[in-house]
Amino acid sequence: MKIVIHIASQHLELLDDAGQLLHRYAVSTALQGAGEVPGSFCTPRGAHIIRAKIGVGCPENTIFAARRPTGEIYTQELAARFPGRDWILTRILWLSGCQIGFNRLGPNDTMRRYIYIHGMPDSEPAGVAKSHGCIRMHNTDLLELYEAVPAGTAVEIIE
Repeated sequence: MKIVIHIASQHLELLDDAGQLLHRYAVSTALQGAGEVPGSFCTPRGAHIIRAKIGVGCPENTIFAARRPTGEIYTQELAARFPGRDWILTRILWLSGCQIGFNRLGPNDTMRRYIYIHGMPDSEPAGVAKSHGCIRMHNTDLLELYEAVPAGTAVEIIE
């Protein structure tokens, strides 16, 4: 299994071990584009793996802060109270870079930047770059992907 994320077209492909397309999902990557520098609010490129899967058993729309469920469920009322927040919902697939000196170890480490594939409000558009660096998906799509891939799955992020 492998995941390929295409920043230019704002979609994620799930491929089987033979490289055949199993599913294509619309995503939302960084509004600031591609880049590896911490604090840039960019989506890092290159070879990654899913280092950890977080949120199993949590209800859809669970709100996460610092990779922990807050006990809250996302609502439009919460959204109105916190406009502009980049919500982390439902599940987290925490990414770790594989290319030493580019996206792993050193100053540009993807995992230390807390870059995830995570859920977003269903009212937010998929297919439009709007995140603060992570790869966002609609919750039902994320739940499907989360169940399909184990930790350690390869993730390639390309422009």
